[in-house]
Amino acid sequence: MDLSLLMDLYELTMVAGYLRRGIHDEPAVFDLYFRRCPFGGGYAVFAGLDPALDYLERLRFGHEELGYLRGLGLFDERFLSWLGSLRFTGRVTAVPEGEVIFPTEPLLSVEAPLAEAQLVETALLNLINFQTLVATKAARIVREAGEGSVVEFGARRAQGPDGAVGASRAACVGGARSTSNLLAGRRFGIPVSGTQAHSWVMAFPSELTAFRVYADSFPDQCVLLVDTYDTLRSGIPNAIAVGRELRAGGHELRGIRLDSGDLAYLSKEARRMLDEAGFPQVKIVASNELDEHVIESIRQEGGRVDVYGVGTHLAAPAGDAGGSLGGVYKLVEIDGQPRIKVSSDRAKSTLPGRKRLWRVLRDGRFEMDVVSAGDESPVPGAPVLDPMNPLRRTTIPRPARLEELRSVVMERGERTVPTRALTNLADYAEQRLTRLPEGCLRLLNPHVYRVAMTLRLHETRERMIQEVTREVAR
Repeated sequence: MDLSLLMDLYELTMVAGYLRRGIHDEPAVFDLYFRRCPFGGGYAVFAGLDPALDYLERLRFGHEELGYLRGLGLFDERFLSWLGSLRFTGRVTAVPEGEVIFPTEPLLSVEAPLAEAQLVETALLNLINFQTLVATKAARIVREAGEGSVVEFGARRAQGPDGAVGASRAACVGGARSTSNLLAGRRFGIPVSGTQAHSWVMAFPSELTAFRVYADSFPDQCVLLVDTYDTLRSGIPNAIAVGRELRAGGHELRGIRLDSGDLAYLSKEARRMLDEAGFPQVKIVASNELDEHVIESIRQEGGRVDVYGVGTHLAAPAGDAGGSLGGVYKLVEIDGQPRIKVSSDRAKSTLPGRKRLWRVLRDGRFEMDVVSAGDESPVPGAPVLDPMNPLRRTTIPRPARLEELRSVVMERGERTVPTRALTNLADYAEQRLTRLPEGCLRLLNPHVYRVAMTLRLHETRERMIQEVTREVAR
């Protein structure tokens, strides 16, 4: 899909103004970050980087796009001609996709001529906000599923076709290892899975007939939906009967699916009935408006679910602002000079200038993250401050090791890193999550992971705030 016009109008009006003023080629740096962890949680999982880089490499304004813009009557021919020759030529520095991330950290920085860096704001936020939100939700769900696996099947509830495909991809990054979405399966190589709907069972004279026809059609992939009429008195007994018929023919029933009712109780009863009938290998799949909290409850009540099918709450998760990450994209430097946005709400005051992002590790576990100036390398024992509350000061612990989280992923408009398989991204995210402080993973009242800034970065920000305040007071 061509994303060239995936931008807000003000992107183009600003760029047209930059061009008229003659400052469109001034070197600029923008940072992308978010302000609060979604879902009331203690972390997020970074996703959407690969689609973002793909967008930047393909950014073009062809005849159709220019014709549409010409028809708006807002832009002169000089600007449209310039736009027609535009290619993204900048540098992108970012954390790896699948990385565990936290508020206020510069996750991705764009260094490019001002006009180029400005134009891509909306698309980058769209791609990264949504996929990071879904990947985070998936990671929370997968953690609560324990040894159970998670299947994403939210296409019918997703925000349009593009949202459905993007959600499948991001859910895989977060740990959902399969999807019901064939388009996403084909595009990204995600394993696909599925059973049948209640309409299948209702289309036949009886539930048993429906099960037999399905088993005859897919004898080695047979998973039966058992709650159309009565789960315990009809669905499971009929599934067992078909399971015996399959076994007599040299095949095995693979699973049953529960899609309504008390899933904890029904799964326990289903497990008992299947085991007593000689089918301990049959998997129990559960669905029906699942999320991490429902799954936690099922497991706490002793539920025996092997596979959780999650749709609505994964493909269309309700995060901050009714379903978005709340990431922002802010100018932090222009023509070599740091820039700052000042707000009475300190959470909305930006960190000026080029920066680096570090993770502090002790005994292999994540201790804290540190944001430093672009030419600064903090060391254990150095003083650091909370960006939201500079009165909260501490030092980088010692002994400790610092690893730089970000690297250059695009140079002169071309990728410097290859596309990684989604399974690799999922493995990376899973491994990084295990290194968080345990309290960060709680669903309720999670531990707040510390993100700090160096004393030098703090002093630069305070000086610039004072300068702006004095200028406004004149």
